Amino acid sequence: MIKVAFFAEILIEDFDGASRTMFQIINRIDPKRFSFLFIYGKGTDQPVEGHASLRIPTLNTGLNKDYSFTMPALAKEQMREELDNFRPDVIHIATPSLLGFAALRYARQRNIPVLSIYHTNFVSYIPYYFRKLPALIKPIEKWIIGASRRFYNSCDTVYVPSQSMIKQLEQFGVDSEKIALWQRGIDLNLFNPKKRNISYVKRLTGNEKPNILFASRLVWEKNVQTLIDIYNRLERSGLAYNLIIAGDGAAKNDMMLQMPNALFLGKLEHEDLAQLYASCEVFVFTSTSETYGNVVVEAMASGLPCIIADGGGSSDLIRHQHTGYKCLPKSPEDYIIYIKLLLSDPELRQVITNAGLTQVQQLDWEKLTDRYFSEITNLAASTNKDLVWTVC
Repeated sequence: MIKVAFFAEILIEDFDGASRTMFQIINRIDPKRFSFLFIYGKGTDQPVEGHASLRIPTLNTGLNKDYSFTMPALAKEQMREELDNFRPDVIHIATPSLLGFAALRYARQRNIPVLSIYHTNFVSYIPYYFRKLPALIKPIEKWIIGASRRFYNSCDTVYVPSQSMIKQLEQFGVDSEKIALWQRGIDLNLFNPKKRNISYVKRLTGNEKPNILFASRLVWEKNVQTLIDIYNRLERSGLAYNLIIAGDGAAKNDMMLQMPNALFLGKLEHEDLAQLYASCEVFVFTSTSETYGNVVVEAMASGLPCIIADGGGSSDLIRHQHTGYKCLPKSPEDYIIYIKLLLSDPELRQVITNAGLTQVQQLDWEKLTDRYFSEITNLAASTNKDLVWTVC
């Protein structure tokens, strides 16, 4: 039995893209081969049935009400005792946070191999969060880059979801030999063009206009200001359309005030979201802060042509003018050009749809998670357990 200590700030399955990725792994744990101890901040008291867990106190960031810092110093002795009793063979760390660095220190003291998955492009958030203190932006970016370099260079394996993010980590100074491309999968039974349901979307909109969809957490660091600018230009254009926004978050109320004619649906269950993707005509995604871009793949798998920002990990998912369109990140005019093009040309829309569907067929969660568990097995085999626990 291989024992894995899994550290994460948040263990809520549908909280965000990073959480959904973690639970693709968690939901496929073979209890005959692996035993996990989950050490986490935000989540339910028993986040994963059949596995041990320890919840650590958290403190709200003050920057975003949806996110909190996990404070391992407040449970230092309890955490060490739980880990020593569990005796992990491998440590998985989701984030280079206070909890992540505490896990890393423990791993190094015990000579336990570490795997991490690069989920969040923190550097991309800094210009937004510190926009009112511009003098701090560069120093904080430098500090985050340095912390990221130290953290990931101390790991044995770092899974990264896109070539853009691999290039970014290498530019930070992370050892390329530690980095491995590990993309995200897609449930092709859930997200599928066969889920198209015109009556469903007509009930939502009350009309038969073409539908433009945006799906994401509604937070300013997702470049939603550009989405607002797109909306304003669409309103002035005289184009017949519905702009549908699926998701929730700290920016939602402000967005509703600035986009009174957009349809805000809040956070949707997977089945409803799958129907919505398949029943719209165009998907727009303005974020440049993604390490990957799960919603872009979900839209493509649903047969929905994508118009996205040419920035961040999402940009790797689209071949411009082949599987979709890429725009200058803060140029609403670019988006309007391609929105009008796709809405006016159903044949072109189908060509883009078909190319996207062909691409996503290669993304299989079973293969990706099998690779993860093989990696865990190899890392566990690389350490002399008896020596580790005798020395410590």
